[in-house]
Parts: sequence; C-alpha cells; structure tokens
Amino acid sequence: MTTNLVATAGLVVREIRTGSRDGVPTKVAIARRTYPTDRGDLWDALTSADRLPRWFVPVTGDLRVGGHYQVEGNASGVVGRCSEPESFALTWEFGEMVSWLQVTLTPSDGGTDLELVHEAPVDPGMWEQFGPGAVGVGWDLALVGLGLHVESGAPVDPEIAASFTLTPDGLEFVRRAAAGWADAAVRDGDEADAANEAAARTVAFYTTPPEG
Repeated sequence: MTTNLVATAGLVVREIRTGSRDGVPTKVAIARRTYPTDRGDLWDALTSADRLPRWFVPVTGDLRVGGHYQVEGNASGVVGRCSEPESFALTWEFGEMVSWLQVTLTPSDGGTDLELVHEAPVDPGMWEQFGPGAVGVGWDLALVGLGLHVESGAPVDPEIAASFTLTPDGLEFVRRAAAGWADAAVRDGDEADAANEAAARTVAFYTTPPEG
C-alpha cells in the first residue's frame, strides 16, 4: 500500500438514491470504477472462490444461483441471479439486516466499467450518525484491493490491507472517500452540514485503532 493509493479514492464515482422496496424506504449506494482489464478477467476476480481471497476475503458456500454463501467475518446471503459475464445479484445479510447487492460489468475503452449497487432499508439513527459512508467506504476499500490485484495479478497482503486505514495514507484515503459519499448524499437531498458531520464520524470509525 503506497501513497499512490490515496489518489485511487478519486477513481470511484459515487451516487446515492432514495428508494423503496416492498413499501420500505431504502437508500441505494452506487459506486462505479473502471478497471484496466477485460470483462472476463474482472468477472473471474469477482466470482472465483480461488481469486476472491487474493483481494477481498475468503468466501465459502455455493456460489451458484440459489446457493448460500458466507463472507469470512462479514455478511452471508443467497445468490439471486448470475448472468456471466455481465452481472450478478445477491442478498447481503448481516445479523438481522437484509440488504441487496448487484454488480454489473460493461466493456469500455479503458477496460471494464464496474458498477456496484447496494440497497438497504433506512435505519434513521444509523443514517444520521454515519450517512452512506459506513457502507460506502467499506466498498471503496474493497475496490482498492480489487484494483491492486487486477493490475498486478498478485494477491494483496491481508495484514497490510487490514492495517491500511490506520496509516497516514489510509486516513487520507478514507477522508476523501467519506467526503465523496457525503457529496453524493447532499446531491440526493441531505443537508450539507449533517452530511459532512456524518462523514467525519465515518472517518473516525474506520481510522480509530481498536481498543486492546
């Protein structure tokens, strides 16, 4: 992880939309980034149980439509749709919270455009405290790892990745990413001061060393 990674925060285009699902209000976080590889290679990096740990974390289970998966130390869910090599959709379940994730890959002049769409029910308290950054910055960090792996072909050192946000470069990356999500929330109608305050709390959440 080097200073160059700070600049990658600017490679992600961020958008927030207000939505609803089955009559329940939702917030939709959208992240877009272009990767310098073909769609087949990017699809493989995103869906292969062998490659996922090289840039993300191990994912176990049945990675076919209808199958249950488990992200190590994180969410689980069900694969709802898979249209290789264009897109896939799945539930993202953490505790009692169920949200929905969709990834779409589109060929472009620069390689392949990735669009990640994460829709979740609105928890007013959580949104007031962190805005979209709590979820969004987490995906930003994952997209960094994906970029490093795609560009080099090598695995990302998990210990370095885990400690990145505790470094000066990591702190600056998180600040830029959180600010980008705050701007996206304001474009969707959030009040600017509240969005920026939530972004500051998001930065603290990601960059404060755990106790002990």
